[in-house]
Amino acid sequence: MALIEGAARPKAFITGVTGQDGSYLAELLLSKGYEVHGIVRRTSLSNRGRIAHLCDRQDCFEKTFFLHHADLEDTTTLRRLLFGIEPQEIYHFAGQTHVGLSFDIPESTCEVVAMGTLRLLEILRDMPQKPKFFHPASSEVFGRPALSPQDESTPFLPVNPYGIAKAFSAQMVRFYREAFNLFASNAIVYNHESPRRGEHFVSLKICRTVAEIKMGLQTHLALGNLDAQRDWGDARDYVRAFWLILQQEEPGDYVISTGKLHSVREMVQEAFGVVGLDWEKYVRQDPRFFRPVEPYSLVGNPARAKKELNWEPEISFSEMIADMVNHELKRLEKASAK
Repeated sequence: MALIEGAARPKAFITGVTGQDGSYLAELLLSKGYEVHGIVRRTSLSNRGRIAHLCDRQDCFEKTFFLHHADLEDTTTLRRLLFGIEPQEIYHFAGQTHVGLSFDIPESTCEVVAMGTLRLLEILRDMPQKPKFFHPASSEVFGRPALSPQDESTPFLPVNPYGIAKAFSAQMVRFYREAFNLFASNAIVYNHESPRRGEHFVSLKICRTVAEIKMGLQTHLALGNLDAQRDWGDARDYVRAFWLILQQEEPGDYVISTGKLHSVREMVQEAFGVVGLDWEKYVRQDPRFFRPVEPYSLVGNPARAKKELNWEPEISFSEMIADMVNHELKRLEKASAK
């Protein structure tokens, strides 16, 4: 979509704009001529590293890129913002997104992930001009599915608090779409990584520690189950799919994945390969990092997305890991030069 000269800019509203997906999507939308409004929590004033470059851009900050303080628990502020901004598109990324952490904080996970989505849908229901709504569900909604790969018709059988909360949210999106005729779509998203991945995720832990070992700052990498497998893609590919989902004539649900499984062991091998080290000399398994319940063969079938959205992943697993490791090396080199 290109902005027609003289036409009003489309407006997008992003929750979780400071996160991996929110920051990449903000960049994408700005490049397409959008006016982008993102919300940041009042308690995370300093957590803006992923969008710092956008805040520093004089050509867009507070001109086409705006930040607003709001929490998902604060319905009044969310309502005021949405009614005032009147966006055409809403992308809802905010929430507790770490599966392992959800075992320790199940109540707050469900409060933010499940109820936060419901609050937004209720506000949309009342808006005179109803925006299109995008919700990223998670492959964790499938839990331990009987069949692989999974597609849009696979039953939800989550096995952890995060997956349960996401299943609730996805079902609510479907319900509001059908009951109240909202343009509300889910992407059932499989694991996706990038240099902007959160530090609690195993992909960044691996790539960061490998860089630290190469720089002589660490001696080993402690991990849990090396045989755990995931369908890992690149976040930059996935946010393109998210935007495409809201450009369709009709709302719907789409599996966004690569359709390929890789193990933690493969990720480790790729990461150590970037720096030319033998991974077996540095990796130790630690029972503390094993999950209480591991999902089974979570690999997606993105056939519908490829056909209807004309979407294909462009960044390979190896390229993604190399990019993450090299980003960490540059960060460490820059820090050591100070």
